[in-house]
Amino acid sequence: MSKQVGSAVTRNTVRRRLKAVCAEALPEVRPGADVVIRALPGSAGVDFRQLRAEVSRCLARRAA
Repeated sequence: MSKQVGSAVTRNTVRRRLKAVCAEALPEVRPGADVVIRALPGSAGVDFRQLRAEVSRCLARRAA
């Protein structure tokens, strides 16, 4: 994760949130699909609910 996302504490928070969101969304992804999630600087200011909605929306469009 890029240092543009924020300090080490912020990057780790975003990383933990993304791991939790991905664990929830994994059943939606078709088997064998490769998914890359990139945390942009704006992801540091987004709450968990918004992050989950955005990841789910993107996965539904691309990997389902």
